[in-house]
Amino acid sequence: MLSIVLSGGVTGIDGYVVRVETDVTRGLPAFATVGLGDSAVREGRDRVASAIRNAGFRFPMDRITVNLAPAGVRKEGARFDLPIALGLLAATDQVDPGALERMVVVGELALDGSTRPVSGVLPIALAAEREGVSSIMAPSGNAAEASALDSLRVLPVASLGSAVRVLSGGEADPCPRAPRADVSDVAGCDLCDVKGQLFAKRALEIAAAGGHNLLMVGPPGAGKTMLARRLPTILPPLTRGESVTATAIHSVSGLLPPGSGLLETRPFRSPHHTISSSGIIGGGRVPHPGEVSLAHTGVLFLDELPEFRRDVLEALRQPLEDGYVTIVRSMVSVRVPASFALIASMNPCPCGHLGDPGSKCLCTPAAVRRYRLKLSGPLLDRIDIRVPVTAPGVKELQEGGQEPESEVVRRRVEAAREMQRERYHDLADVWWNASVPVAALIERVRTRPEAIEAAGAAMSRLRLSARAYHRVLRVARTIADLASEETILALHVLEALQYRGAE
Repeated sequence: MLSIVLSGGVTGIDGYVVRVETDVTRGLPAFATVGLGDSAVREGRDRVASAIRNAGFRFPMDRITVNLAPAGVRKEGARFDLPIALGLLAATDQVDPGALERMVVVGELALDGSTRPVSGVLPIALAAEREGVSSIMAPSGNAAEASALDSLRVLPVASLGSAVRVLSGGEADPCPRAPRADVSDVAGCDLCDVKGQLFAKRALEIAAAGGHNLLMVGPPGAGKTMLARRLPTILPPLTRGESVTATAIHSVSGLLPPGSGLLETRPFRSPHHTISSSGIIGGGRVPHPGEVSLAHTGVLFLDELPEFRRDVLEALRQPLEDGYVTIVRSMVSVRVPASFALIASMNPCPCGHLGDPGSKCLCTPAAVRRYRLKLSGPLLDRIDIRVPVTAPGVKELQEGGQEPESEVVRRRVEAAREMQRERYHDLADVWWNASVPVAALIERVRTRPEAIEAAGAAMSRLRLSARAYHRVLRVARTIADLASEETILALHVLEALQYRGAE
C-alpha cells in the first residue's frame, strides 16, 4: 500500500513542504529511503523501526520504500522520523490515512518512541501556511515556536503513541503558552552602569537612532565592550515581522532556546576573532546562516577588529551595503537577511597604549602603521561613526553623575525612528537613515544652504569619497531627528563630521 504524509524541509532560512511517500509491498524485508536525504535522514530508518516496535505497533517485515519529494532538493536532519513512522502505520492500516490530510508533520523519534525537538519548525510552519495547510504536528518542545502563527492549528505530541491517538480523534498534548525568547545575552545591562564616556554614549545613541555602524578606538579596559553590550538596551522593541524573521534564522541554526516562542529582544552576536569567513557569512553543503544573519535586526559586535582575518573583514562589505548575503553552493543558491548594526572596537596600536596618558606605548611607528592597515579603506568607509574611548579617571568612577538609564535614551531613539518611519513610509522595509537608498535620501532630506556648504568643504578638505559624503549626510539627518528638527542644520553636519574623522 501507498501512503502520503506532508512534512517540511529548509533551504537557507526558507521552508518548503516535503511529500513523504511510503510504499509497502510484499518481498524480502528491506528499507530504502530515497530523495537526496543526508546521513541523518538515511539513519532514520533504524530509529523509526525501533520506535514503532517499542511504542507497541507492528513494524512490517516487507519491502519498504520511502521517497522524499521533491527528489531534486537535498534534505537534512532527523525531522522526517515522525512523518515516516506515521506513513508506515498508515500504509499498514494502523492509522487512518485520511486523518493525515492537510497536515504537516515534523519530529525526531527516540528509540522508545518519544519525540525530540528539531530545528527549523517556524520556517516550515510558514511554508505550510503558504501552501494552505490547516495544521502542524510537532514535538512538544517545538509547539510554542509553531504556535507563533495564528493561522495554523498546532498539535503537540510527546511520543509516537500520542501522535496516533491524535489521528484517531483523541486530544493532543497540552500546547504550552509561548514564552518569549531572549538570545541577546545582555540581560541586566543598562546604560546607566557606564560612568562618564559622554562622547561615546552620544555616538551610541546616534548609532541606535539611525541604524549606523560604529567603531570605538581606545586602550584596553576603557569600556568599549561594556558600551557595546548596552546598545541593544536602547534599541526599539522588535516589530512582529522582525521577530518572525529573526526567530526563523535562530530556529534553522538550532539556537532557539527549547520550548520558546518568538524572539523578544534584538540579537547580540559577538564572535571570536578566529572565526572563518563561512562562519561569519554562512555556508556548508546545505547553506546555513552565519553570524551576520544571526545578528539580523540586532547587533554584531566585533571586538579587537584588526585581529580578524582579512578575508573575514572583507566579506562584511556586501551585507553592510545590501542588508543580505547570497550563499552559492554547487547545488543551491540562497539569499539570507543580514541587516544589522555593526559595532566594532580596536586598540590604537598593537600594545593598546598609544595616546594613553597613564601608560607608555612601546610600539614603533611602523608597527602602528601595519596594525592599522589591517583594516581596508572600503571597510572603514562603511563605518559611519568612529569615536575615541578613553579610560575614565578614579574620581569619575567613584562619583560619576546622574547617568541616563537605557529606558530614557530608548524613548529618544524611538522618537527619532518614528520621524524616519514617516519620512520613508512608502519604501519597502527601508525606514532608517543608514539604509535608505541614496536617491531617496537626497530627495527627502531637507538641508540648509550653510549645511551643504559645510559638507562640501569637508569633502574637499578630508578627501571624502562619494559614499563617505552621503554617510555624513545620513548621520547628520539622524542627529537632526534626535533634535526633532525637520531640516539639517550646519551644526548637525559639523557633529557628523566630528564622528567621521575621529580616531
